[in-house]
Amino acid sequence: MIQRCLFTTPCLIMCCLIMLSCSSSEQGKTGDLLDRIIKNKELVVLTTNQPTTYYIDRDENPTGPEYDMTRSFAHTLGVETRYIEFDSTEAVIDALRKGEGDIAAAGLTVTSERQAEFDFGPAYMDVSEYLVCHRDAGFADTIEDLKGLEIVIPAATSYADTLNKQFPGIDWSLDDNLLTPRLLEKVRSKEIECTISDSTIFDISRRYYPEISVKYTLHKGSQLAWMYAQNNPRLASAINRWFTEYRDSGAYAQKIEKYYGHIDVFDYVDIQKFKRRIKDRLPKYKDMFIKAAKKNGISPALLAAQSYQESHWNPKAKSPTGVRGIMMLTQPVAKSLGVTSRLDAKQNIFAGAKYHAKMKKMFDENVTEPDRSWMALAAYNVGRGHFRDAQGLAEKLGKNPNLWIDMKEVLPLLSEKEYYKDLTYGYARGNEPVQYVTRIRDYDDILVQYFTEKASSKENSTE
Repeated sequence: MIQRCLFTTPCLIMCCLIMLSCSSSEQGKTGDLLDRIIKNKELVVLTTNQPTTYYIDRDENPTGPEYDMTRSFAHTLGVETRYIEFDSTEAVIDALRKGEGDIAAAGLTVTSERQAEFDFGPAYMDVSEYLVCHRDAGFADTIEDLKGLEIVIPAATSYADTLNKQFPGIDWSLDDNLLTPRLLEKVRSKEIECTISDSTIFDISRRYYPEISVKYTLHKGSQLAWMYAQNNPRLASAINRWFTEYRDSGAYAQKIEKYYGHIDVFDYVDIQKFKRRIKDRLPKYKDMFIKAAKKNGISPALLAAQSYQESHWNPKAKSPTGVRGIMMLTQPVAKSLGVTSRLDAKQNIFAGAKYHAKMKKMFDENVTEPDRSWMALAAYNVGRGHFRDAQGLAEKLGKNPNLWIDMKEVLPLLSEKEYYKDLTYGYARGNEPVQYVTRIRDYDDILVQYFTEKASSKENSTE
């Protein structure tokens, strides 16, 4: 551009100089955003309240994939984080446009339209875009089958872009107020016929709404990334450098395991049966789970979820191996915990909670939550001896014995002669504790809401 300017007329030269001056001015501004973040000692994150982004957990603490990642990035800058929560993707983007925050971290898909206005950090996840309808609806085999469906999508999402470019003959409408999880709830209740959802949001939501079903995959390989104002190369470099270290250190894989590691297994019939038993069976034992859990410093929802996996909340349950009761205790364990009757639900629940807590205490301070809870459950299932064997095997294989993401890979090896022949406790059905933990995590996610609602109702009734 400079060379072309040298051979133009004086008028054009003047114009070129003005453009160069503007360009220099813009270059002077580059890095201002990162400078401001460091100067203010605060990274302002624009986000939404969803299970795939940012939410408040059972202990009333903020959490979520975007929360954990942005906190990690802020830590590398030596600054704190502040989150501004919005009700829609459109509101997040508008706030970023107005400079109300530094980055938008709200499960945003990289699109050409957005790239024309903003810059993106590295893609941290690939997702598919699903057409989701009620299970009662038929599957769509061709694009023609999509015509005539009532499709409602959230405003300012990539879904509109997908429909416009790839499915121009399909009718659809926008909802300016609701995010995808709420629209999925409307599909479940048949208030609307269909919506579109990222695969991650659908996989989490279908456990709460087993009536929803994928009818057509509209797009594969959509990329999610953070979004921020253009012309900030220093911020871009900082984000890229952080993400490379975050991914290579294994921290990213741990977060994926934390939020998505238990959602691969889905059984529609089992989830429906589970939800019926929440109404029919759980109320009788709810207070026992709460008291036993609190006494032993564990989560009531997690204890109830474990009990459901063990016995489906049947106090007279019995396995072929002789374990009995609502927490399915072995005779030696029950005796060591002072249980006089394994068929007594209260005794069984309190003993099971105590044993659960005991399993958590077997790990040193290097095992943090939630890994400590998942590993305690696995040890409860397979036995402490076998789990210790698995931890030793993990070290030999170069895995981390203090991380569930590694232990879930090592435990199945306990059933392979190549490995178990040299172990202290020998053979074990190592796949079982992995499936055991996965199922309990599924049930726990659903029960957290139930126990929270019950607790809130009880508190409100006493005011």
